[in-house]
Amino acid sequence: MPRNEKSIRIGNTVIPAHAIRWQFSRSQGPGGQHVNKTNSKAELRIDIQQADFLPPAVARRLHTQAGSRATTAGELVLTSQRFREQNRNINDCLAKLSALLIKALDSPKTRRATQPTRASKTRRLEKKKYRSATKKLRRKIID
Repeated sequence: MPRNEKSIRIGNTVIPAHAIRWQFSRSQGPGGQHVNKTNSKAELRIDIQQADFLPPAVARRLHTQAGSRATTAGELVLTSQRFREQNRNINDCLAKLSALLIKALDSPKTRRATQPTRASKTRRLEKKKYRSATKKLRRKIID
């Protein structure tokens, strides 16, 4: 567990500290002599389906927007190993979480059906006439 056990506030949503589970492991790639000693890779896990702090619609949008980062059990898994320090990777995971949540909190606009304008109708019909004339020119000429 990270040392800063605070709840996270994103917009009007507050994520309690007990909802976030952390796991740390060794990062990939080169790192010098210190690479085999530190667990700097951070992995953040939140159970979206059991999250009572999220409205159901937001939880559904978050699950769909997470894509492959969401498990079939409804858990969101975010990892970071960009940095060599564990604290910077923790902050990177939290930044990724906040970006996903901000995107999920924004509800999509409902589409209202509209009528096509007269100009768009005439443009469509003109295109059809032009296309028809082009195809007529390609036909065989029968005497």
